[in-house]
Amino acid sequence: MAVECLDALLFFGLPNIRYLCGFTGTDGVLLVTADNTVFLTDSRYQAQAAEQVVASRTHCYRKKFSAIVDELTAGQFKRVGFDAAVLTVAAFEELRKLAHDDLEWCPLSEQLSFLRACKSADELVALKKAASLNRAAFTEILPQIRPGISERQLALELEFALKRLGGECNAFDFIVASGLRGALPHGVAGDKLLASGELVTIDFGTRVDGYHSDETVTLALGKIDGTLRQIFDIVLEAHDLALAAIQPGMLVRELDAVARDYIISHGYGDYFGHGLGHGVGLEIHESPALSPREETQLLEGMVITIEPGIYLPGTGGVRIEDTVVVRADGYEPLTEISKDYKEV
Repeated sequence: MAVECLDALLFFGLPNIRYLCGFTGTDGVLLVTADNTVFLTDSRYQAQAAEQVVASRTHCYRKKFSAIVDELTAGQFKRVGFDAAVLTVAAFEELRKLAHDDLEWCPLSEQLSFLRACKSADELVALKKAASLNRAAFTEILPQIRPGISERQLALELEFALKRLGGECNAFDFIVASGLRGALPHGVAGDKLLASGELVTIDFGTRVDGYHSDETVTLALGKIDGTLRQIFDIVLEAHDLALAAIQPGMLVRELDAVARDYIISHGYGDYFGHGLGHGVGLEIHESPALSPREETQLLEGMVITIEPGIYLPGTGGVRIEDTVVVRADGYEPLTEISKDYKEV
């Protein structure tokens, strides 16, 4: 706040609100000043806020934007920041119309993007538990990964297993992409039946205490042809090289380049179109973004994915993904499933 010369800062994004004050409901606003925090919500969450929220004061409103403006007026604030990546234009216009004319609104986006990037010990407990559920559930359904089962059924079995084991919900729509559909980086599970001689890519995760797991496994359904085996081995080596290169202080684009340059050197650079990975926490995708253009430095305590891939239209694809914590001497793995080549 001091850097931006703000009198107050409004948070509308629920992940940041949960991170800052503990609220897990679906509607609320957090007002932060140098000396106090005020949490605002409606009557649906009054009791929940009393149990969960750590703040100087809680305000139960009937009209959300009027209550916000009343708080800003009472505090005689002149310069107020807000999380611009979350607040809609319509909501901002309503706030602006209700507020006094000399109130200066300061949209913040990049300034807040790394608020949750480095994880605390308590956050890592939840992240590790979510990752361990991935391993347990995948082990449970592994015997069902056979020719003849549909991608959709496989995704459903994995979802059931994760929830039986204690997962709160899916981290995202699971990707189960087999055969030619493996060339789709976001090939959400469909009706296609798994078949012998194919690769199947399974990208999945769950949520524990609000924190997400994210992991991708690519398996061979029996013997596969030479091209598929070749791209699998290239992606696995790119994945392993990137993991070995992780060090605090390096630029994320430099880490991306470790895997990308290896894939390029084998002639498949045009078939690796996405970034190397992303941050994971209260959101499945959060800062930092591991892309060729990102200048951010890796910091100790960041939780990131490493997920190179090769996607060949008309042939198939491979992605291999692990989630790790950046440590002073490299990294600590969170995900636990072996990514070595495996035929089922």
